[in-house]
Amino acid sequence: MQHSHEVREELRAPALALRGLIPDVLRGYADMSRAAMAPGEITTATKELLALVIAVTRECDGCIVSHSRSAVRAGVTRQAVAEAMGVAIMMNGGPGTVWGPRALRAFDEATLDMAKDAPAG
Repeated sequence: MQHSHEVREELRAPALALRGLIPDVLRGYADMSRAAMAPGEITTATKELLALVIAVTRECDGCIVSHSRSAVRAGVTRQAVAEAMGVAIMMNGGPGTVWGPRALRAFDEATLDMAKDAPAG
């Protein structure tokens, strides 16, 4: 997997082009995503961990990057990501041992990126 910023950059232009062609579909998907990830009985942080495990299972680099960033925003810890990757490895076997570390690296990169973007205080 490329580094997180490379994946985001690679997908940015094609995503914008597709959004221009099917705006209603992508708006509907965004609405569904917001509703699914809203806090309820399950916190947003836990939902982001679930999404990250599924992203590893589906071997989706863009999903890993997106949900790693969202996990950081939701206050998920590095240890929680590592434990969630343990579940991904248990459920996926060998492929989980490849994609789980990729998810942890994406989380680490998101943490560093967001720390750089945070206002000094």
